Amino acid sequence: MSAEVGESAPDFALPSSRGPVALKSLLAKGPVLLVFYPGDDTPVCTKQLCDYRDNLAVFEKLGVQVVALNPQSEASHQKFAEKHRLPFPVAADGGGNVTKAYGARGLFGMTKRALVLVGRDGKVVWRKVDFPLFYETTDDVRGALERLRL
Repeated sequence: MSAEVGESAPDFALPSSRGPVALKSLLAKGPVLLVFYPGDDTPVCTKQLCDYRDNLAVFEKLGVQVVALNPQSEASHQKFAEKHRLPFPVAADGGGNVTKAYGARGLFGMTKRALVLVGRDGKVVWRKVDFPLFYETTDDVRGALERLRL
C-alpha cells in the first residue's frame, strides 16, 4: 500500500538535520516535495540532492518546500547535510514507517528513489518512482510541477 495521487498523504513527524519536521506544519506554508532516496553519501543520491540544493530557488519560485528522507539515522543525515551544505531538512525515518506508507520501500527494505508532492490540502498531487541509478533533475521536476499549475 502507498499513498497514491488523489489520496490523503500520511502525516508524520520526524527528526531531521534542521530540527523536527512535521508534514502538517509544513503544509501550513505550502506544498511539500518529499524526496525519498536510497542512501547518504552515495554517488547518485548525492548528485540528486546537490542538484536540488543548487537549484532551490526553482522550488521556492513554485512555492514548494523540499524535504529529503530515508530510514538512515539522524546522525548520518546530519553529517551528510553538513558535508554537502543541504539547505532543506534531511529527515530520519528510523523505523521506515513513513517510507513504507509512501510506497518508497523496495526489496529487502531498501528505499526506492521516489518523489511525492503533497499539496497544501494534504493530498498527494504527483509521484514519480525512478530506477535507483537515475533521478529526476530539477528541470524534470519543474516541468512536472508547472504542468500541475500549483
